Amino acid sequence: MFMNTSDNIKKQFQHLGPEFMNELEEQAVFVKVQAKAELIKEGDHVRYVPFLVNGLVKVFTINNEGKELLYYFLRPNQVCIMTVSAIFRDSVSKVYAHADEDSEIMMFPVSTILAWIIKYPKINSIFYKEYEDKYLSMMEMVNQAVFHRLDKRILEYIAQKARMNHSDTVKISHKEIANNLGTAREVVSRLLKKFENEGVIIQNSQGIRIIDKK
Repeated sequence: MFMNTSDNIKKQFQHLGPEFMNELEEQAVFVKVQAKAELIKEGDHVRYVPFLVNGLVKVFTINNEGKELLYYFLRPNQVCIMTVSAIFRDSVSKVYAHADEDSEIMMFPVSTILAWIIKYPKINSIFYKEYEDKYLSMMEMVNQAVFHRLDKRILEYIAQKARMNHSDTVKISHKEIANNLGTAREVVSRLLKKFENEGVIIQNSQGIRIIDKK
């Protein structure tokens, strides 16, 4: 099964040596999930650490008013660093994670990851890189929320989704955009209609496409 994973996943671990690669093949559990599937929710006990092989996963929280706040997207060849963080505390998840599209995940038991950190300390370089990447992503999100107007954030969010999907058209609902940006669906619908009237986007049954990002 391991031989069917992406070359990028294997390259990510090759510097740890052949013994580690053999253990990796033995310990890996592969799971395929459909879009919108819940992978974990706040309060769940963390039993596995996931590495994304294919697809896209949304990691977020929900505030007291029931609104979602997006933390980051997990892309292929990345590990969910919020899950890694949890195993060093009480192994209780502080986030929600849903598959944003059909995805394949390579998972390892928490006990295996903890043992590897001691036996193969170079594996920490992978986690450090993920911490840095996700920290920068979350700082960018905070900067946008504080310094950018909502209309600009909506366009940037759609553009980001288009880049991740390698398509100029994004299949996404107004409600999903609102949830991810922490606002109301009605506000998103009004702004998208304004953009459509101005010729900035096109909306149809295929999704939303940015024509002239401002």
